Amino acid sequence: MVLNRRKLPLGIQDFEDLRTNDYVYVDKTEHIYNLVHFGKPYFLSRPRRFGKSLFLSTLKYYFLGKKELFKGLAIEELEKDSPEAWQKYPVLYFDFNGQNYQEKGALESSISAVLKNYEQEYGISSAEDTLSNRFEVVIKTAYEKTCKKVVVLIDEYDKPLLEAMNTNLELEESNRAVFKGFFGKLKSLDGYLKFVFFTGVTKFSKVSIFSDINQLTDISIDESFTDICGITQAELEKYFSPEIDTMAQKNEISREECLKKLKQMYDGYHFYKKCEDIYNPYSLINAFYKNDFGNFWFETGTPTFLIRRLENSGVDYRDLSGLLEASEEDLKDYRPENPNPLPLFYQSGYLTIKGWNKELRSYTLGYPNDEIKYGILRALSKYYIPIDNTKAWSFVGNFLKDVREGNVDGIMNRFVSIYASLPYPSGANDPESEKWIERDFQNVFYLEFMNLGQFVQTEVHSALGRADCILQTTDYVYIFEFKRDKSADEALAQIDEKGYSASFAADGRKILKIGVCFDSKKRTISEWKVE
Repeated sequence: MVLNRRKLPLGIQDFEDLRTNDYVYVDKTEHIYNLVHFGKPYFLSRPRRFGKSLFLSTLKYYFLGKKELFKGLAIEELEKDSPEAWQKYPVLYFDFNGQNYQEKGALESSISAVLKNYEQEYGISSAEDTLSNRFEVVIKTAYEKTCKKVVVLIDEYDKPLLEAMNTNLELEESNRAVFKGFFGKLKSLDGYLKFVFFTGVTKFSKVSIFSDINQLTDISIDESFTDICGITQAELEKYFSPEIDTMAQKNEISREECLKKLKQMYDGYHFYKKCEDIYNPYSLINAFYKNDFGNFWFETGTPTFLIRRLENSGVDYRDLSGLLEASEEDLKDYRPENPNPLPLFYQSGYLTIKGWNKELRSYTLGYPNDEIKYGILRALSKYYIPIDNTKAWSFVGNFLKDVREGNVDGIMNRFVSIYASLPYPSGANDPESEKWIERDFQNVFYLEFMNLGQFVQTEVHSALGRADCILQTTDYVYIFEFKRDKSADEALAQIDEKGYSASFAADGRKILKIGVCFDSKKRTISEWKVE
């Protein structure tokens, strides 16, 4: 069957390939004009697969003077009266994507291979010298042979650091030292440079490219460049209108419903204190390609390291569904030794800016969209609640059926089986294990209900107290109260005494009050009662 659709840039990161082969392109060239004409050295942080590589490739072809590739784009009109436009400059491009840096010497070999290509291009005799000295010779030679200042573009500089983080401290420090010597050269070579642009997921505050090259302008949280990568609502409807209609038809929904679902799943990123929502481009294009509302971005890499950082930080991951505070400094610079995982979650794209406190100069963070929210919860569940993958789908399906039908015994029996599968923590007889019992007993309920796509809250405040867990569906309101080493009757009595059900009395749904007793020695549910 011949596919009748436009060519979507799925996995296309080369601007020339995209333009010459008639792929759909979201025009970001106005940003190139502003960068080139109003500054020189820049750094941009964005989550992985967010369009950084394509933007850097676009910069490369701009500085190579490939005017024909920009026909019909914004920058063609902006540059029409500029005598300096479309000149060819020497471009040095370092791409740290697509390689493994977990072996000692891998980073040095990667840089050396790139330098060797440029040494051959500019007729430089290969010499046994340091990487930084070879870099300097290449820049100076390129300048002298072309009579043009040099453009240096560095894509995903932090990949060699992230791969070694918390797994190989010696390698991590070694890779930092390599960067210190190599990119530190750029400051002394400023007179030879036309333009410098770094991209990465994180900005490591202690990597010397940000201390030695202190003139780099960080545009990661800059009002003028919030949509430099990613797709805005206007761009979505302008560039992908046929795909929206096709997707709506394939899923048997209206265009308006399709737009609403796309927004719910993939929109919601903010890269400034106040800016319009930004869509994840990788997920959006995959959704159009497959005509399916899947979890595409999250599935490209399970954030095991992030989950472990969160688990070890003491941050209650139920709080991630609410709003969390982070300082302005935290969002701009990442320190690996910082016990607070929120800056790394923000820079990696798992949290985004939801608000700004002008007085404290701090941000509120939260999940950007449902793809990330439920992706994180599923990752936490796999890390925290071991369920046989061969049985997972039937387990979830039957669990959801019980929730929708008000089958409390079925729900509770499934939780009994979950608790039976949990590992017995080391030091469980230690007083510290009390924290595990109190916190994680509720967390299991929270994670499982959230994974079912249900509206669930824990520690819900009322006038007289806090309900442990409230789950809401179309037809039912489940109010859970948990007691440790007591009786289910006592838990039920507290629901009534504190009036936890009062706010739902008039909304027409059936209210189910469930008292649950947890046996701390056997580490399981000992009894439950329902009213």
